[in-house]
Parts: sequence; structure tokens; C-alpha cells
Amino acid sequence: METKILPAEAGKSLAARLIRAGEVVAFHTETVYGLGANAFSDGAVQKIFALKGRPSDNPLIVHVHAGYDISALIDGEPPYAAALRQAFLPGPLTMVYPSTGKVSRFVSCGLNTLAIRVPSSPAAQAFLRETDLPVAAPSANLSKHVSPVTAGHVFDDFSGKIPLILDGGACSGGIESTVLDCTGEIPQILREGLVTRGMIAEVAGDCGVYRMRTGEKPRSPGMAYRHYSPRCDTACCKTAEEARALGAAERARGGKPVILCESKTAALVGDFETLDLGATGEVMARRLYALLRQGEKIATLLIGVEPEEQGGVMAGVLNRFKRAFGAE
Repeated sequence: METKILPAEAGKSLAARLIRAGEVVAFHTETVYGLGANAFSDGAVQKIFALKGRPSDNPLIVHVHAGYDISALIDGEPPYAAALRQAFLPGPLTMVYPSTGKVSRFVSCGLNTLAIRVPSSPAAQAFLRETDLPVAAPSANLSKHVSPVTAGHVFDDFSGKIPLILDGGACSGGIESTVLDCTGEIPQILREGLVTRGMIAEVAGDCGVYRMRTGEKPRSPGMAYRHYSPRCDTACCKTAEEARALGAAERARGGKPVILCESKTAALVGDFETLDLGATGEVMARRLYALLRQGEKIATLLIGVEPEEQGGVMAGVLNRFKRAFGAE
């Protein structure tokens, strides 16, 4: 199969036809690129799992355009959910509702809920309006690999495996959407992201953070399994001193260490090659996946120094950072 990369606007009509024909298409969002299929089609949704090598109990998110009527897909919503939709959508927030069971049973992996997202990316909105169907889409990477933030990243993982990638440029957000359970009395974050707990609580009055218990089935993408992993050896540490020691040992073995860290740490690691995450949570979110993909191509050992900043957007950044380096 030939995999075409087309500009998002030029390729949206072809993408819509492919989706309606049961094919899988990659498309741009403001967070990461998605690997989309018709959420009503069992066969199309199953293709996503097969292409990614995704565990069969890891649910998917359904993407819709801003004008799509989701009332047929969800079994009601609490008042706080309507307020959150008004405040944050379109945007990097996925909301989990009781499901009416109208989409393929493979989307939610047997759960009685449905995760819905309205991306703010103009490229995504144009594609979804053209398709006018709920599109089930996880990130467009092979399972456990680093999530893609450019069309080239998608091509690296799926060249010859999917017919089309809609190129909307580099993703501005850089980490996946916040996933919020809206089935209870107060919203609960299932996966942290760019819409933070504080932002949600300000609108909804309160917000919890759900912690998955051992042996529990995932209620959302990003809750289980190692994710975001570079294809090279990795190590995680907390200080520049530790990173220098690990780097020196790798050099002594004849390898090439590269250190991924925030800006203030980059000045402290000596003569080792560094990949600079930046100085703020928003910048680190935007750069993380691109730098992980860059690092895997140049390092024999990619050493991550955990950023010191905590809270806000950094909760989502640190979640991905630790999972990428096997530290969570």
C-alpha cells in the first residue's frame, strides 16, 4: 500500500471517502496526530487495534466536529459537563459519558461509557465536518512508541500500512488531551493533560483525580501500559549530577549518551549533548515528543532528567515523561 501525505485542506475529501469506506486515516489535532476510523464500524475500529498493536482492553476516544449532535451517543450529562463543554470545547479535553451503545462495541472495549473529544485544530475540524461521522482515534503511533506530533512521525510508523496522512503541520499542544470522567457527581481526571485540574475545578466547582487500582481494567487511554517509549535504551534521574555519571559510564562503554532535560538543567550537564525541553510547562509539553523521537535516532542511551516544575500543565508532562523513561 502506498501511504500518501496530503495537506489537510487538499486531502480532506479523500480522507472522508476513505473513512466511509472502512479505511483508517491519520489526521492532525492540536495535541498529537490521530489514527482515525468510522466509530460505527466494527471492522474499521478493529483495524486501528491491529495496525497499532494496541491491547484490546485499551479504549478509544471518539472525535467529532463542533456542530455534531452527540445526544444520540451519550445517555445524558450532568450540568457541570455542559458548563465544561462551553468553557473548553473545542479544545484538548476529552469527556467520558454514559454510552447509548450506538458506536462499535470495540471503541469502549466493553465499558458502558464513551469518551468524546472536539479538537480545536482547524485541520481536524475541516476533516471531521467533511466526514460528518464520529471518528474513533487513538494517537497515530505504534503501540508503546512515542506519540507523533508531525506527519513525518506518523509516516515513520505507518508507511505502507495506511492510505493517507492529512498533514496539518506540527501539533501546538504536544501531549494528549485531558480525559475527564463526567459520569459522577463531580468530574474526575482519568488522564492529565493541557486542561488542568485547577481549570476544571474553577468551572465545575470541584475536580478529582482518579488513580487506577492494580488489576483494574483501563477506563481511559493512557491509564495503563508503558507508553511514549523511544526506540533506544533509556535512563531516568533527578539531578544533573546523576545524568553526568550515567553519561560518563555510557561513553566508557563506547556509546553515545544524550541528555533530555529542562533549560536550567541543560546548563549544568557539562559537555554532553543535550535536548532542551524548555523552561515552562507549555513549552515542555510542546517539545517533549519531538525531542524523544529525535533522541532515539541519535543516542545509544537517552538520559532523562526529571523537570523540577510541578502542578498545572506539568502534571501531564511529568506523567508522559516518566512513562517514556519507564519511571512510572
